[in-house]
Amino acid sequence: MLSFINAFNLSLFILFTVLYSYQIFYAFVALFHKVRPTPPASRNHRYAVLIAARNESSVIAELIDSIQKQKYPKELLDIFVVADNCTDNTADVARRAGAIVYERHNTVQVGKGYALDYILKLIAQDYGEDAYEGFFVFDADNLLDENYVAEMNKLFDRGYRVLTSYRNSKNYDSNWLSAGYSLWFLREAKYLNNPRMILGTSCAISGTGFLVHNDIIKKNHGWKHHLLTEDIEFSIDSVIQGEKIGYCGTAKVYDEQPRTWEQSWNQRLRWSKGFYQVFARYGGRLVKGFVKEHRFGCYDMFMTIAPALFISLASVLVNSVFLLCSVMEWYVIPEMIPTTTMAIATSICNFYLVLYAFGLLTTLTEWKEIDTTPLKKILYTFTFPIFIFTYVPISIVALFRKIEWKPITHSVCKSIEEVARR
Repeated sequence: MLSFINAFNLSLFILFTVLYSYQIFYAFVALFHKVRPTPPASRNHRYAVLIAARNESSVIAELIDSIQKQKYPKELLDIFVVADNCTDNTADVARRAGAIVYERHNTVQVGKGYALDYILKLIAQDYGEDAYEGFFVFDADNLLDENYVAEMNKLFDRGYRVLTSYRNSKNYDSNWLSAGYSLWFLREAKYLNNPRMILGTSCAISGTGFLVHNDIIKKNHGWKHHLLTEDIEFSIDSVIQGEKIGYCGTAKVYDEQPRTWEQSWNQRLRWSKGFYQVFARYGGRLVKGFVKEHRFGCYDMFMTIAPALFISLASVLVNSVFLLCSVMEWYVIPEMIPTTTMAIATSICNFYLVLYAFGLLTTLTEWKEIDTTPLKKILYTFTFPIFIFTYVPISIVALFRKIEWKPITHSVCKSIEEVARR
C-alpha cells in the first residue's frame, strides 16, 4: 500500500511538471530575451472603441476621458458605448463625456458577448460594414495610457488582426484580493503573452484591452461568442481557426479589481464555469490541433483552459482517503499516517512554493508598475498563493451549480493622470 501511495504521488508530480514545464521556459524567455521596439506604423488606421457598460456611471467618464487624451488622431477614433440593461444614468454620463451611446434592454440574453454583438450590428447598420478597420474592446472601469492606441496601431499595421495588451491595475493595494488579481494579470502579460509573442506562437485575450480586425467581425457576423467567458472563448476559437493573436507590451490598460469576497467569489465562479464550458466545447478541437496538426498554440491554449487545480486537488483527496482508511484500520496507523500526512503537506507546500515563486518574480520585474508601498509589494507575494488556493472551492462549486452572468460594481474613480504617475 505504501509503495502505491508513493508511486501515485510521484506520478502526479511528474505529470504536472511535464504538462506545465513549458511555462517555466516561457519565464526564461521573458527574462533573458530583449524585446526590440516596434517600428513606426506606415499609416494610422481608423478604429471604433466599444465599451459595454451596465450601471457604470461612477467610472465610465474617466475611461472616455483617457481615450480622448490619446496621442492619436481624434478623427480616426470613435467611442461607442452600449448601456446594457442599465438602471442608472450611465447612458447620460457617457453622452456628456463625448461617446456615441446605444441603449440595450434585454433581460434574456445577458452578458458582455450579447452586448458587443448588439452594438457591432448597429454600427454596421448606421455607419456601414467597412467604416472601421478595427474595434477596440474595453470595460467601463478601464483607463488607457496616453500612447495605448498608437502602440497597438503599430502592430495592427504590421498585420496582426487580433491584439491584446499589458494589463495593470488601478487599485492594486486595496487589499490581498485586488493584489492577487493584479499580480495574476501582470504575470499573464509579462510571463505568458510576452514570451508567446517573442516565440511567434499565439497569445490569449484576457477580458479587456484588446483589438479585433473588422474582417474577423464580418467573418463572424458580429460577436458570436456568448459563453460565460466570452474572451477566452474568442481566443480559443481564433487559435483553432489559425489566427495568431499578438501582444503589445507597450500598450497599457488599467482596470479595477474586486475588493470584497462576495464580488470575487461571484466573478471567479463565472470564470470557472466559463472555462469548463469552453473546455467542453473546444477541448477536442484543440487536441486535434496539437496532435494531428502539430500546432503548439493549440497545446498552450488547451493547458490554459484545462482544470490544472484538480491535479493537485486529486493528490490531496486521494491521500486524505488513505489517511482516513488508516485511522479506521488501527493496525496500519503506524505506517500509513506519516506517509499520507507528509504527502498531503508536500502537495500543498509544493503548490504554494511554485505560486510564490511566480508571484515574487513578477513583483520584482514589474516593481515600478505596481502602485503601492514596498512593504505591501513584498507582503502580497505571500498572499498571492492563498488567493490562487481559493480557486479550489470556487472550481468545485462551479462544477455543480448553474451560473449566470452578474455585473461587478466598480467605484474606484481615478483619472489616468492619477494612475499613470508611478
